[in-house]
Amino acid sequence: MHIKHGIVTSARMQNTVVVTEHRSVLHPMYAKRFRVSKKFMADTNGHDVKLGDEVTITECRPISKLKHFKVTEILKKAVQVSEMKSEDVEKTIKRDHRDAQAEKKVSPDAK
Repeated sequence: MHIKHGIVTSARMQNTVVVTEHRSVLHPMYAKRFRVSKKFMADTNGHDVKLGDEVTITECRPISKLKHFKVTEILKKAVQVSEMKSEDVEKTIKRDHRDAQAEKKVSPDAK
């Protein structure tokens, strides 16, 4: 039985979520670590799972063509915008805007 830990990247389907698992792999020749991601479709199994939650999924019998995992545990709930205070939402928006502006200044347009 395979157990995997990941983050919910999509929760738009009924009773199904997409969980992305990230892991570090060592390159065989250059001995440098790099990140490999894989997406798994998992049955929610009655859990209230939302976008951004950290979950544990366990392999099970095939439920459909692409679903072979079930959510067994929610490790960490993601903070939803509706749960945040208005000041925190404004700070987050300003920070994202500031980061986007800084990124534009760093990367000049290729001509």
